[in-house]
Amino acid sequence: MHFLIISGMSGAGKSRTVATLEDLGYYCVDNLPIALIPQFAEVCYAAAERYEKVALVTDVRAGGDFEQLFTSLESIRALGCEYAILFLDTDTETLIHRFKETRRKHPLMKKGVGMQEAIEKERKMLSGIRSRADYVVDTTQMSVGALRERLIQIFANSDPGSLMQVTVQSFGFKYGIPTEADLVFDVRFLPNPYYEISLRDHNGTEPCVRDYVFRDGVADALMEHLTGLIDFLLPRYAKEGKSALVICVGCTGGKHRSVAIAEALSEHINAQGVSATATHRDCQRG
Repeated sequence: MHFLIISGMSGAGKSRTVATLEDLGYYCVDNLPIALIPQFAEVCYAAAERYEKVALVTDVRAGGDFEQLFTSLESIRALGCEYAILFLDTDTETLIHRFKETRRKHPLMKKGVGMQEAIEKERKMLSGIRSRADYVVDTTQMSVGALRERLIQIFANSDPGSLMQVTVQSFGFKYGIPTEADLVFDVRFLPNPYYEISLRDHNGTEPCVRDYVFRDGVADALMEHLTGLIDFLLPRYAKEGKSALVICVGCTGGKHRSVAIAEALSEHINAQGVSATATHRDCQRG
């Protein structure tokens, strides 16, 4: 079992970090009181098969003596578990801008305490954690996508695109466009197996229907354009932090042409090393 302690300046990106780590399979807990860390670690250790990777966020919101944190962390090590500390930092000017932009109040702003004073007080309170951190990530010049990419490099040792989950969904326009669609492609111009009596009761997952759809080369030309577009888009979506993409392919009834193209597109995406699943919303209708 591996524990990751996330700390850092308020406004430096801890919430975004938690979202990325959850995509990497971490069980994340935000703002756990320092005094409860040993008990929480024992619970996780007792169910190690469920909590293989755990991330805890602790910062000034928890209050208390931060020296107690290191005592609590030693109790984790005593269980036979390793831990690491990730500290997120940002310069004061950028933090002030972020707080003003989001209209949030710094957690240490009390009556008579200004924003800059609160930030510098927090920096001093967290200096001990920062000095002992295994990883320090400065988010001053980072976009959300760049932060995600950096975290994946550290904690997954993989390319950000490898985490993207793509769903290629076929559908029938007569039943409406799926509300979850990110991209929609209309393939009603392709040869329609519905008008072949021998194929009407089959669907696009079957070779006989797929061969019919691809018989005149038009579907092959379509796939060349589609795969080129998708290959261009996927790494750019991943770089910007998109972890799930729904590509919808529609024909009239959602049983033949859209199913065949969705299957082919899913196969292509998987061949590029990105996880893709083909689903067929209306394949069983009619």
